[in-house]
Amino acid sequence: MLRGSRLSTLIEQLAARLDGRPATGGDGVAAALTRLEAAVAACAAEQQAAAAHSSRLAVALGHVSEAVVLADEHGEIVFRNASAEAYAGARHGNALVERTLVDLLGRAIAGQQGEEPLELWGPPRRTLVLSARPLRAGGSVVGAVAMVEDVSEKRRLDAVRRDFVANIGHELKTPVGALSLLSEALEDAVDVEEFRRLTASMQREALRLGQIIDDLLDLSRIEAEETPVREPVPVHLLVDQAADRIRTAADHQGILLDVAQITPMLTVLGDRRQLVNALDNLLENAVKYSDEGSVVRVSAWLEDGLVALAVEDHGVGIPTRDLERIFERFYRVDRARARDTGGTGLGLSIVRHIAHNHGGEVHVVSREGEGTTFTLTLPPGPPASPPAPPAPPRAPAQAAG
Repeated sequence: MLRGSRLSTLIEQLAARLDGRPATGGDGVAAALTRLEAAVAACAAEQQAAAAHSSRLAVALGHVSEAVVLADEHGEIVFRNASAEAYAGARHGNALVERTLVDLLGRAIAGQQGEEPLELWGPPRRTLVLSARPLRAGGSVVGAVAMVEDVSEKRRLDAVRRDFVANIGHELKTPVGALSLLSEALEDAVDVEEFRRLTASMQREALRLGQIIDDLLDLSRIEAEETPVREPVPVHLLVDQAADRIRTAADHQGILLDVAQITPMLTVLGDRRQLVNALDNLLENAVKYSDEGSVVRVSAWLEDGLVALAVEDHGVGIPTRDLERIFERFYRVDRARARDTGGTGLGLSIVRHIAHNHGGEVHVVSREGEGTTFTLTLPPGPPASPPAPPAPPRAPAQAAG
């Protein structure tokens, strides 16, 4: 057995080691035990603080949208946030991401920082950027961190911006160039009929240029109004107002505009001006791409808790390859026909932004050569009050006898 002095010395040495201080002479077993308890309590408090700190870091990294993976100095993965869990034990494209992550982490443990882009064809198609860097402490590598950033939306927006600049330059160049040529021809015109023909052409090109500018201003304003004023708007009034705008053009082209009966109690929440603009663009598009003698039908109903407004035509239809792109700015399926009808290629983009501003969506179903149906779905508003019944006719007054 150990004697009291020897036991107190050993306890004192252990307490000093835990407490990180030099050992002192023995003061008895009780005093040594007290110091040992204090040292153990201090160590426990430090461990709890470290655990709480690690927990906070794990929670914070869990809210990071990018995937984050940590590895120790041996290359063993010790932490994944929620976004990175999708790649652990995955298949297909995500399995390629996991292999690339492990490779980058291995190189980072060796002290090499690296980055590698990955194109995953999906569906859906994604563009990822994987990167890893070593973690150093005291001049030595103690681990590595890797990240996976999804840059698909950023690349798409960059492409949209490039296409927008190219398309707007092309669209503005056409009428401006035509006005320049017409003005030159006008200088040499001596015949009155030729003069009138040239000035009429100049007016058409000026109107086309003005329409492009007006649509651009409309699109810019709609994009800025991400949260438009929301008020209950009767759907039948929206449809009637949009139909009245396009009726003259439909009659001129010999197209029948068929407006279905819509209950007056059906409403949507939104900005009346924007919603009429969206329906007007859908109707204008349907009339432009329909043949003479065909029918364009407008209807609305309540389905699955949403208000659906449909514009159906029996025109040229849209090829399947173009369906995904028709809502892009300036994208037009038939550019030759668009020039004849005066389209700017911004109408459907305006419709999509109005739908998103109102918490809704726009869908399209089309078959080439058979026709197209655009359906705008929007959150419903409170039912409108039913119209008051007409007053009974007054009895004719009897003449005095």
